[in-house]
Amino acid sequence: MSDILFCPTCKTYTLNNICIRCKKKTITKKPPKFSPQDHYGEYRRKLKKRIKKEKKPDKEKENV
Repeated sequence: MSDILFCPTCKTYTLNNICIRCKKKTITKKPPKFSPQDHYGEYRRKLKKRIKKEKKPDKEKENV
């Protein structure tokens, strides 16, 4: 049994290597493997925090 594949062009899921709708090549759509030693966790958390800070002032402006 093959993995589910994703067509980035028409944004549909399929089990075929070629998309039925647009005839383009499909890609696998899997999350990264879990690892107890999360090598990039620190960077991901910092980025998440920074994005949250950047979005916060926009919400305050809308309420004024």
